[in-house]
Amino acid sequence: MTRLTPADLEAARDRLVPDIVADGLDVLFCGINPGLTTAATGHHFARPGNRFWPVLHLSGFTPRLLKPSEQGELPSYGLGITNVVARATARADELTAEEYREGGRLLTAKVERLRPRWLAVVGVTAYRVAFDDRKAAIGPQERLIGASRVWALPNPSGLNAHWTAATMAEEYGRLRAAAAEG
Repeated sequence: MTRLTPADLEAARDRLVPDIVADGLDVLFCGINPGLTTAATGHHFARPGNRFWPVLHLSGFTPRLLKPSEQGELPSYGLGITNVVARATARADELTAEEYREGGRLLTAKVERLRPRWLAVVGVTAYRVAFDDRKAAIGPQERLIGASRVWALPNPSGLNAHWTAATMAEEYGRLRAAAAEG
């Protein structure tokens, strides 16, 4: 990846990043919002140190470790990526509670339209705010969106240090097993 300058990153602020989606996916992963590296490159979870791609592979969702630039391959594995909030920021704490709630409404409509078997929100705190479910914990949720089941996963950001790549891969693997069951 080309080294991004601070000016490149600042220019990416508020930029939108296209979803990687298709109808009827097995799992639609949903990040909190794009970071500036993601917005500057157009590749989801692109910031060095983000563990999404390694964890996706370690958990068995992909047969090899994909680079963020290979995100277009995800639908061939029955996977996709979207975000709760579309606009790019340097940090998730720059988002307002109203942006999360509106993102939850828009995400609900998207899931109803695309009908993935599972919606996997990567970040339980984002899930709690977006869906007004303060007691949600990591794992499968009671909520259904249309016929889609919902799972809250740990955020793969390097800032989420109390989850290691190995422990995240175990939780993502639980979702993979549930998705394989049908």
